[in-house]
Amino acid sequence: MAASVLGELASLAPVEAVYGNMDEQALREALQERLVVSVEDVRIGMVHVPGPAAGRAERLVRWFPGCDAIVYGHTHVPEARRCGSVWILNPGSPTERRRAPSRSILMLRIAGGELRPELIALKT
Repeated sequence: MAASVLGELASLAPVEAVYGNMDEQALREALQERLVVSVEDVRIGMVHVPGPAAGRAERLVRWFPGCDAIVYGHTHVPEARRCGSVWILNPGSPTERRRAPSRSILMLRIAGGELRPELIALKT
């Protein structure tokens, strides 16, 4: 992604982001590899590259202790499941389907300290 895109998004609403493997150098310098944000009392870990599929959920939980949810990307395959009490979430991709069944996004709703993820499949 280009730094200008992040700037455009930030002009619309607050943005929290981590850098990904395809981001330009300016974003790699401006953003972190891993980040934890809090919304209400919900802690959300973010990373783009989650590592190999084997042991992924457990590894993410170790990387982000105390988080209620962990959002990752890179694979383009949507996921919303629990590992113990922690949500493991991947929005998929709204643009490149790759191995996923469809293009997708993820909506996170937080109310009263409760997180409710919803994967949304997009029509082609």
